[in-house]
Amino acid sequence: MNPTRGSCVSVLNSKVLLVEDSKSLRLACEHALSKAGFQVSTAADGEEALQVAKDKLPDIILLDLMLPRISGLDVLRALKKNPDTRHIPVIVLSGLSQQNEEKLLNEGAEAYFEKSSLSLDKDTYRLAATVETVLVRVNHQKSLELRLQALAAKHHH
Repeated sequence: MNPTRGSCVSVLNSKVLLVEDSKSLRLACEHALSKAGFQVSTAADGEEALQVAKDKLPDIILLDLMLPRISGLDVLRALKKNPDTRHIPVIVLSGLSQQNEEKLLNEGAEAYFEKSSLSLDKDTYRLAATVETVLVRVNHQKSLELRLQALAAKHHH
């Protein structure tokens, strides 16, 4: 917990929405993420996920692809269509191998995490690390964009 690491501040206390229909996996991931310093909300299916995303506007969403009712892919598309949730980075959790990764990234996912590895305890911590990495990257992109906008605004005057 080194407070002098600049990017660290924005990542801690970030709100994570975890969408996972398996209760045991949901609890394991929620535990690891809470322990890593995130505020975790959970949803068990796609409908609930979209509702919680709209209500809570999390900083990042962990989305299981295999969900009851609405598929994870449809949830991802709905999130990206809604202007309120479009900017929220989504990490896709999937049991499928990485062959789908490119397609998911094209649909707007920020990263991909293979779920088969989550059954192992230590990998829930890797998940927390992945969340942190994506948040740092997204925050970095945001601050760069803001800086570029500010520069552009300066040059217009």
